Amino acid sequence: MKRKIVVSGRGEVRGRPDVMTVQVGVSLVRETVGVAATEAASLAAELVHVLQSSGVESDDIQTANYSIHPEYEHTAHRQRLVGYRVTNALVVKIRDLEQSGAVLDAVASVAGDDVTMGGVGFEIEDDAELVTAAREQAWNDAVAKARQLADLAGLELGNAISIEETVAGGGHPVARAFAMDEAVAFQSTPIETGSRAVIIDLRVAFQLLD
Repeated sequence: MKRKIVVSGRGEVRGRPDVMTVQVGVSLVRETVGVAATEAASLAAELVHVLQSSGVESDDIQTANYSIHPEYEHTAHRQRLVGYRVTNALVVKIRDLEQSGAVLDAVASVAGDDVTMGGVGFEIEDDAELVTAAREQAWNDAVAKARQLADLAGLELGNAISIEETVAGGGHPVARAFAMDEAVAFQSTPIETGSRAVIIDLRVAFQLLD
């Protein structure tokens, strides 16, 4: 029976995100469904126009949610219908990160108090180079561990006979809390992208030789 040793190796490389995702939209209450739907549709169309005018491609704008439901005012003994809420939310990818704050400001200026914004996420869309570098780190880590253990056992390290890989990070977006308030209309919204880590974990089995 061939002797073997199984070790783990990890590589981690960080990179700057190149895409921001954000959910923007309108949510408003009006007395009738017809008025609410019409005004929401008009504002949503303006949002799309502003986004496209700011350089966002049509393929990077997608409807995420559309809903209509009654809105009630609750008191101690009863509830009163005050109108109907229409919500129209879009998921948007912004690729020019330097202009992302200005894009969000433009969106807020269009819809005013009816604007909604969800979590902001950052991702590395093309992380191939980072994955390659992290994989090399993970391999070197695994080999170093295996060689040390083989030396301690008084044996020679042979060839790798099996390799398992797990990849984390990189292209997967990370949500961040983001809030809009009245101050946004008067100053540029600062956007900090931070960095993303691409992590490769390897599980490698090596032969052990006399």
